[in-house]
Amino acid sequence: MTRPNVLVVCADDLGYGDLGCYGSDIPTPNLDRLATESVRLTDWHANGPICSPTRASLLTGKYPQRAGMPGNGPEGHPATDPDDGLPTDQSMLATLLGDAGYRTGAFGKWHLGMTDDDDPLAAGFEEFFGIRSGCVDYYSHLQVWLQSHGIPPYHDLWDDRTEIRRNGAYLPHLITERAREFIDGETPFFAYVAYNTPHYPLHFPPRYADRVSHLEGERARHGAMVSVLDEGIGRLLDGLEDANVDEETIVVFTSDHGPSREIRNHLDGSTRPYRGGSAGQYRGHKFSLFEGGIRIPGIVRYPSEIDGGWTSGELGTTMDLLPTVADYCGIDLPEDCDGHSLRPVLSAGATTPHDRVYWEFRDQAAVRDGDWKLVVDGIEIPPDADTDVFESVDGPHLTNLSEDPGERTDLTDEHPRRATDLASDLREWQTSVG
Repeated sequence: MTRPNVLVVCADDLGYGDLGCYGSDIPTPNLDRLATESVRLTDWHANGPICSPTRASLLTGKYPQRAGMPGNGPEGHPATDPDDGLPTDQSMLATLLGDAGYRTGAFGKWHLGMTDDDDPLAAGFEEFFGIRSGCVDYYSHLQVWLQSHGIPPYHDLWDDRTEIRRNGAYLPHLITERAREFIDGETPFFAYVAYNTPHYPLHFPPRYADRVSHLEGERARHGAMVSVLDEGIGRLLDGLEDANVDEETIVVFTSDHGPSREIRNHLDGSTRPYRGGSAGQYRGHKFSLFEGGIRIPGIVRYPSEIDGGWTSGELGTTMDLLPTVADYCGIDLPEDCDGHSLRPVLSAGATTPHDRVYWEFRDQAAVRDGDWKLVVDGIEIPPDADTDVFESVDGPHLTNLSEDPGERTDLTDEHPRRATDLASDLREWQTSVG
């Protein structure tokens, strides 16, 4: 068996409604081309509504709570704030593929640990280039957004475990070129490319604004950041073709959660919610367990086995990535994996392997059972809000997503038995994951 190469690309703060192939007003020609050659997933979900939990699930095949990353990872400089990150004494995608003879490299945003004990090399990657924290200035590579939390600014750009200086170089371009160098090497390889776009700060060279000149205001600025992402992915896809490995490479594109409403996206001192990113028709956003916070774009291409050019509406999650890749690569799964292989869905059009899927973030919790979804104590920033303060939706909110994808109407009173059953099952799951 010839084992495929694996390229996983993860965007940051990208909403369901931010790509042309998902109905966006932002031109994304490279991702649109990828979608026409792939399976485009329309019921694809992050395992968390913020960055680190989803990334942990993607790399471990577990729910974030069982992977040890229920919230965002540490952000302080390792010299002054060496908090624990993702536990690395567990099976992860890089270790599984590395043990099977793959070259492994991580490029871009890590956000799962700040020290040598929980960086990408500790997680099984042979190479790393990027940032350990959650965000930096795109040109100076300084983390300056945590001063309100008592964390002073610090520099954050690494080549393996060596801190390097590339002051003035645009970070997404650096990430793309290092990943392309890796792709040009020996096969088989696993490249995990985690762009920090379109996450704040909204820094971009002027030419990207020209590509979205039909848009205005914050949507135009967000669109320029998405255009940066799209161009980088085009460069990676060209790299696969140039290396003559595109037919034998699994390409996965995903986001880590829905669009941000945080005021720190603005660079003008505004205190209004940021609305540059779009969740499409879905309610909610980053930090929320309504669909807008967790339903995200998902695209999978593998020309040697997967017919391209079609759409799957089957439920899948980022924790399914590890078992799916392991299945295609002929690698045994760890016994504690929570995700399921989606190979039957992608290669044969089968139905989802999931019975129920669960989420928990802070005081919120949610469960999916087919088309039914229950959100308990959800939060959101209402569409007409003038600040980015979350409002609580107390108690359970039951929805049939096939009839009400925007989760506008609570059906708890109409279906009390179903709501009670799902709530009871959700509490059991929460107890089981600690």
